[in-house]
Amino acid sequence: MAKNKRFQAASAAIDPDKDYGLVEAVSILKDAPGPKFDESIDLAVNLGVDPRHADQMVRGAMVLPYGIGKETRVLVFAKGEKENEAKAAGADYVGGDDLAKKITEENWLDFERVIATPDMMSVVGRLGKVLGPRGLMPNPKLGTVTMDVATAVTENKAGKIEYRVDKTGIVHAVVGKKSFDNEKIVANAAALIDALLKAKPAAAKGIYLKKISISTTMGPGIRVEPSSVPAAAA
Repeated sequence: MAKNKRFQAASAAIDPDKDYGLVEAVSILKDAPGPKFDESIDLAVNLGVDPRHADQMVRGAMVLPYGIGKETRVLVFAKGEKENEAKAAGADYVGGDDLAKKITEENWLDFERVIATPDMMSVVGRLGKVLGPRGLMPNPKLGTVTMDVATAVTENKAGKIEYRVDKTGIVHAVVGKKSFDNEKIVANAAALIDALLKAKPAAAKGIYLKKISISTTMGPGIRVEPSSVPAAAA
């Protein structure tokens, strides 16, 4: 019941038929009543693409200017000197067959990101049925299959996010925490939208940024006018 009352109170401050400026929308979210925990700020961007076609798939990864306000546990599959580099960069877990065995036999999944050197993909490949459905499978296009493990670990620990358009044409991503200053939330959201604009497929026709909505974990969404999003900092 308390949740319903909070949701109703937050909804009362929002005109469902209005597209708000991003700055105003963030301010409304910050002022809305919420639960006792620090909610995430979620951005949903409806793109004018048909993800059923490979040439209209939008997918990538980026480091948000102010991170996501959450510690990211990173697992690295590497050996030799690359194993040492990963540990020095702050990886939470580093190994090879030992970690693969722990995942398959113990259903161990206490991590949010998996990085691997190319020579370890024969080991990681056996984990596809476990990691794939959870979006944890390393991918060279996302920078998680790389020899530069130190940079990959540093970026992911700093709040690197992955984005991918779903089958309905929407990209969902976390752009911070409610405890963040308004300016940091706006900057993170602007950076993500800028990345999506740069990732626009050549095959996409018509309006590309069709709809943007921002919300907290437990709160209602607020429609955002795409033209109100400030240019991302260089």
